[in-house]
Amino acid sequence: MKSIIVGLIVAATFLGCSSKGAKDSAVVPKLVAGKTLEKITLNDQFEKPHTLKADTYKLVFAFSKDAAHTCNDFFKTQSPTYLQDNHTEFIADVSAAPSLIRSLFITPGLKEFKHTVLLLEDKQVAAPYKKGLDIESVAIVYILNNTIEKVAFVKTDAELKAIIEDNSAMSLIAPILNKALN
Repeated sequence: MKSIIVGLIVAATFLGCSSKGAKDSAVVPKLVAGKTLEKITLNDQFEKPHTLKADTYKLVFAFSKDAAHTCNDFFKTQSPTYLQDNHTEFIADVSAAPSLIRSLFITPGLKEFKHTVLLLEDKQVAAPYKKGLDIESVAIVYILNNTIEKVAFVKTDAELKAIIEDNSAMSLIAPILNKALN
């Protein structure tokens, strides 16, 4: 019995190995300034599909566990409409976690939040979004007329708050333009 269990563990280890380098080199990054952002439809933590709202100006991406904790710890202290009020959407990459861990721990934990968390659940879908980015930081993507204007990175909740609550002229005008043009 013991040798069967060891054999299964060894087999699972080798099945998990792949030619990742070859696959990664073929991935074309999606979050690059000047590129058009393709239409995104992602499920939220309640498995409800969402497309980006027409007036969205900022996308907050968390590709790592630490970045997601920074975002969720901050967002849970805000009103339920905080992201919407600031024309922002939050996208968390949970694709690296095994599906059993996602279904037993991650998704139930996310359901406790009052803010919407859009999920990148598939590694192949997530790969182009994180390609070439600092995945340990929170990525902020600015969108104007479906075009990525810039990508910024933050590490702390104070930096996240400053970017989301930015009251620059562009932060006030861009959501109106995006809604009118989409």
